[in-house]
Amino acid sequence: MTNTENTITPDGDLSTRVVAMPADTNADGDMFGGWALSQMDLAGGLVAKKIAQGRVVTIALDSMTFLLPIFIGDTLCCYAKLIKTGKSSITIKIEAWAGRQYEDKRVKVTEGIFTYVAICSNRKTRKITDKYS
Repeated sequence: MTNTENTITPDGDLSTRVVAMPADTNADGDMFGGWALSQMDLAGGLVAKKIAQGRVVTIALDSMTFLLPIFIGDTLCCYAKLIKTGKSSITIKIEAWAGRQYEDKRVKVTEGIFTYVAICSNRKTRKITDKYS
């Protein structure tokens, strides 16, 4: 997270944006944490596929921290930042920010570290430098 002149901004590039809908809430009207995790995994997967130039699968969620609730009508924006690449693995930090409905502000609601592995068409691990086949 970058803090310049008291303006807090996301760390990474915007990968996805989605509106939180009532179908993804619990009985009390709060968004399920699993819904947020799923959105973040999708965002990271898009970035990892681009880096791997082919198919990837999620193999680890190293950490997940929920900071604030997500409400119905919030716009959830997922920002992804490459942490490292290995022979076949890609580790990405993902921050989820909520644009509050009817407000100009956005707040960081959760963050996590996701690891993906490049695979080929037979679902076997492949080197990132290998062509997808």
